Amino acid sequence: MADNKEMKEVYDYIVVGAGVQGSFTAYQLAKKKKKTLLLEQFTVPHTRGSSHGQTRMIRKAYEQDLYTLMMDEGYELWATLEREAGVTLFRRTGLLVMGPEKSQSYIGFKNSLEKNKIPMVVLTRENFHQHIPNVVLADGDGAFVDTTAGILYADRALKVVQGQFEKLGGVLQDQEKVTDIKPGPMVTVTTSAGVYQAKGVVITAGPWANRVLLHTGIQLPLQVVKINVCYWKEKIADTYHVKKRFPCFLLSEGEEAKDHIYGLPSNEYPGLMKICYHSGSQTDPDQRDKQTDKSEIDILRRYITKHLPGLIPEPAVVESCMYTVTPDHHFVLDCHPAYDNIVIGAGFSGHGFKFGPIIGKLLCELSLGEMPSYDLSPFRMARFQTIIKSPL
Repeated sequence: MADNKEMKEVYDYIVVGAGVQGSFTAYQLAKKKKKTLLLEQFTVPHTRGSSHGQTRMIRKAYEQDLYTLMMDEGYELWATLEREAGVTLFRRTGLLVMGPEKSQSYIGFKNSLEKNKIPMVVLTRENFHQHIPNVVLADGDGAFVDTTAGILYADRALKVVQGQFEKLGGVLQDQEKVTDIKPGPMVTVTTSAGVYQAKGVVITAGPWANRVLLHTGIQLPLQVVKINVCYWKEKIADTYHVKKRFPCFLLSEGEEAKDHIYGLPSNEYPGLMKICYHSGSQTDPDQRDKQTDKSEIDILRRYITKHLPGLIPEPAVVESCMYTVTPDHHFVLDCHPAYDNIVIGAGFSGHGFKFGPIIGKLLCELSLGEMPSYDLSPFRMARFQTIIKSPL
């Protein structure tokens, strides 16, 4: 391998990290006829990062208008990929949003949909049970349905976008961990298997973002947390099944839940419904399974006992995922402060999967020096007090 390390292959762009954001970025660059290399440290597909799993939620219900507006195009781009590949990636279910009627968070979700004219149905305490059986609405909670929302088939989507990237002539190299990045007019990227050069590099390394960024002389205020992805068994089969038109749901906050609780109808595993707490405990991404804190599962148990009486309040399956969280829970989409041919996509904070096609487009635009399609000021690194610059 030592001889191979001396051999440099030259690309237009190198994307580091083949999760959903990196894969869509590479796909967009390849669509622009750029010779693109997509690097992944693990074997593809894998369950070590943040993009695995059978399903993710897609929604326009957000407290911030910017995300609601971005998802307008997001839906179109997901549909484009479905048409290109001839594969179904989205199933509409609707999203039931619940929360204390007078709370800032619940009002924010509702106002954003109303203001942006997103189709929605507001439920009253009188008609709630008729529309949403087998859920008990908490006292003082309001409820509405974002009728545009649904499920994305995540594993399938990742495989499809990587396949489309390769069809466009892109090169995907897995089992290649980045060991060094030397900035310059041509960026040199050294991996465990070779050395490559490119006019530009995009870093979308998920929980490993800061380890890769260290080679470029900066560190961002990112926290990696382990999420316990829980599946709960139906007492009677299909009570909460997608084919019974049970929706996804999001509880903005609850009696004990300071963060969101969210759920997807039973579909992935027969008779099991996915319900998770939108928070977790800090972890080292290379030692993820040593993090055994399950305190948030107690919050879910209590919530399910009171509000989802058709489920056994003990998780039948617990899987793992990681969030890479910024202090304000908004993404990082920006050029490196010292090298404008190094672009960074990071800190997707557990709500980035649905934005994959849009983020890919934006990171591609930043790489090519084009005017971004959206105002990226909320996603710039300048908002952080603590970008640590370290000597290279």
